[in-house]
Amino acid sequence: MNFELWLKELADFLIASGVPAEHGSMAALALVYLCLTLLSLLVVVLLLKRNLRSKERMAEKPAEPTEEPAEQPAEPTEEPVEKITEPAEEPVEVPVEKPAATAVEEPANLFQRMRQGLAKTRNSLVGRVDALLGSHARLDDDFLEELEEILITADFGMQATQELVRALTGRLKEIDQHAPDQLHKVLGEEIRSRLKVGARSWDTPERGPLVIMVVGVNGVGKTTTIGKLAKQFVDQGKKVVLGAGDTFRAAAAEQLEIWGDRAGAEVIRQAEGSDPAAVAFDAAKAAVARKADVLILDTAGRLHTKINLMEELKKVRRVVDREIPGAPHETLLVLDATTGQNALIQARLFQEAVAVSGIALTKLDGTAKGGIVVAISSQLDLPVRFIGVGEGVADLRPFDADEFVAALFANN
Repeated sequence: MNFELWLKELADFLIASGVPAEHGSMAALALVYLCLTLLSLLVVVLLLKRNLRSKERMAEKPAEPTEEPAEQPAEPTEEPVEKITEPAEEPVEVPVEKPAATAVEEPANLFQRMRQGLAKTRNSLVGRVDALLGSHARLDDDFLEELEEILITADFGMQATQELVRALTGRLKEIDQHAPDQLHKVLGEEIRSRLKVGARSWDTPERGPLVIMVVGVNGVGKTTTIGKLAKQFVDQGKKVVLGAGDTFRAAAAEQLEIWGDRAGAEVIRQAEGSDPAAVAFDAAKAAVARKADVLILDTAGRLHTKINLMEELKKVRRVVDREIPGAPHETLLVLDATTGQNALIQARLFQEAVAVSGIALTKLDGTAKGGIVVAISSQLDLPVRFIGVGEGVADLRPFDADEFVAALFANN
């Protein structure tokens, strides 16, 4: 009765507040229901909070006993160390066996490694040429025009491309459209005739060490090339000294020292930021005093467009020439083959500044298009001495034009 009386009073209150009289009782019931629902939700929230707090307390309690089991593994950890250190002595013998095995296998794989290194170049050039051959009913002007486009995009450059297309135009009668090998043969012969190759061996000076100055812009792989070159000289039984003339790049001297340790060559260096010419002076003195066979000078990577930096290279040359007359005997320009025609621009400006005598073309195994080799040889009349077709020491290869063409047009 009390609830009904309270409900009636609530209805009268709502009617007095403006609720229609016929809806007063229903509005009172709805209000009561709403209040009970809110109260229930409040209780549920409170229960959830209480449950979460109890879980947090339970999670905190195990944190104390975990200290005890944490101490238990501390004793057994010594046992695994002993188990590991015993077999660890066995792998020490592995490096002694590996070089012997690779030394036997390597000569047989040289051409194969060259072929693998040029795979991307071959696919981008030869693959497109074969597709072009199959899409034309005859070898006409349209065919030659599309071939010209392929050669240009393969980084042969405009001059070398036009020379090749003119030569092929005069030899179309030698090519059977249904025999791609004939087109490969003719194109390979024309490419080979435009490749200028450096001597297979270095000219040894009458007095003092052979001095090789290595130049190039940043990031082309100068230091790595020097390390690989030093290793090849050491393997020939020569005593090698390296001059860490890249005094501006952070850790450049340290990187050269790592390569020197690998190759078995002594590294002459000064503090970071020193005058490169002073490093060249010390390196030349050391090479003469130690009766070294070869001195290789690293230089700071620089933009070929910075005249003052190029002048510094000339200063290094003058200093070395005073200590070892006629030095440097070789100025090796390292170019990144993946930079395409920009490499040709670099070669031209370095050649004007420091009398470049040869090219080392790195990263030919990457996204490079091998036509840049032809462009450099034909346009600048510079010999390509080395090409890099991989990360290994043996992958810095003396450039062989016949081998290059054969690997480029080798059957898949």
